[in-house]
Amino acid sequence: MTMGRPKKELDKDSFEKLCGLQCTLKEFEFFFNVDRKTLFRWCKDTYGETFSSVFDLKRQAGLISLRRIQFQQAEKSAAMAIFLGKNYLGQSDKDDWQRKQGDKLLELKEKKTEQEDW
Repeated sequence: MTMGRPKKELDKDSFEKLCGLQCTLKEFEFFFNVDRKTLFRWCKDTYGETFSSVFDLKRQAGLISLRRIQFQQAEKSAAMAIFLGKNYLGQSDKDDWQRKQGDKLLELKEKKTEQEDW
């Protein structure tokens, strides 16, 4: 009976932490010193799912952590508070185009009023 190379064992906790850090596939390969085929096979054996599926799920911890940091920064930074307001609350600065449109509308109303007075 022929024996192949021993199976490469990867640390599950380290894998999940790298997912949370949004690491690239190349970074996973470098960290574990394996090629992508080994990484893909390990995910199937360990989680019963593809690398992409596991990565998408496990990266959520990193996104939660990033969001927490952003909210903490918003308490100290007006710029971060504005960024979060625009991105999560739909707030916006009136841009020049909107102001110009408002000015034009006001001019038209004034002209109409002047014409009615004649």
